[in-house]
Amino acid sequence: MKALKELGLLITLSTTIMVSPVLAQSLKKTENTNPYTLVYKGAITKNETGKVNIQPVKYKINGINIAANVYTPANYNPSEKYPAVVVAHPNGGIKEQTAGLYAQHLAEAGYITLAFDAAYQGASGGEPRHTDKPQYRTEDIYGAADFIIRYPGVDAKRLGVLGICGGGGYTLKAAQSDKRFKAVATLSMFNSGEVRRNGFQNSQVNTIQERLKQASDARTLEKESGRIPEDGRIETGGKSIFSGVASITDEEIAKTSTDLYREGYEYYYRTHAHPNSTFLYTTSSLMDLMTWDATDHIALIDQPLLMIAGSKADTKYMTDEAFAKVTNSKKKELFLIEGATHIQTYWRPEYVSQAVNKLTDFYKTNL
Repeated sequence: MKALKELGLLITLSTTIMVSPVLAQSLKKTENTNPYTLVYKGAITKNETGKVNIQPVKYKINGINIAANVYTPANYNPSEKYPAVVVAHPNGGIKEQTAGLYAQHLAEAGYITLAFDAAYQGASGGEPRHTDKPQYRTEDIYGAADFIIRYPGVDAKRLGVLGICGGGGYTLKAAQSDKRFKAVATLSMFNSGEVRRNGFQNSQVNTIQERLKQASDARTLEKESGRIPEDGRIETGGKSIFSGVASITDEEIAKTSTDLYREGYEYYYRTHAHPNSTFLYTTSSLMDLMTWDATDHIALIDQPLLMIAGSKADTKYMTDEAFAKVTNSKKKELFLIEGATHIQTYWRPEYVSQAVNKLTDFYKTNL
């Protein structure tokens, strides 16, 4: 069971996912009373004059509704010009968790920030739910830039981007071509393609072809029960196969050997649980994920780059690999947070403050 939980249990579900009793209980333990459903410590509870404010917004990307939060600095004046930062959330994450925490802190430093839910995930639209395809996640970041540069008060010439975990890998990909981003930063970067292909820490290299076959079969299942209208479009049917973990017991969490997954389960299913956050993704997404890599063509990044990772993070190898391949950045820096694991950079104040201080210095210099 431990191995299945860590590597991704295949689960057959209908497109409507029922919350398990275990997960329902964990959500009850962390009952959310925040009016914006933010789950991080120190989150905004109301908008006040002279302080950082939050504004829920919606916009469309390729016809799909995207749910997002804009954070504006204290004493925000839309007639003035401010630098802005787009924040891309982790795999399994949503805008109300660590992405929102960092967006709020950067707004406190004087930036207009945007934290958004990826298409097919969180409060954003898109079917099948929990689709996690790299091209969609990259398009999310392009679309976030499209929106925020038109927001009142934003100086489009001073736009930065921050990607956290999986959002960091997708940020590296988006920054290769989107030169509207003048400064690029990642925190605890996770290369989704490498991990879905090879397994975490290369633990599934011997099953690549088998898992590609599973992904292909999952796509067939999604399509075969759908009708084919006169226009020839194949609609998604009523069944999807999901990879990942739908729920987990305290005992299973305790027995999980890797820091990333053990602490991740605690973060997403216990301490920072939110009903829109999930460890699931459609198995058919693996057809795209396993043939993708955040570092392909990464030499196209010529913007200033800051990559932040915990010194004890078991994901640090991915940051190291990517950083070495960025050969054309005007200036790049790898910053280690001593003693921090991957998930601890999401929420522990002593580590978050180090990351935020480094990020604000970086953006101040390069925006």
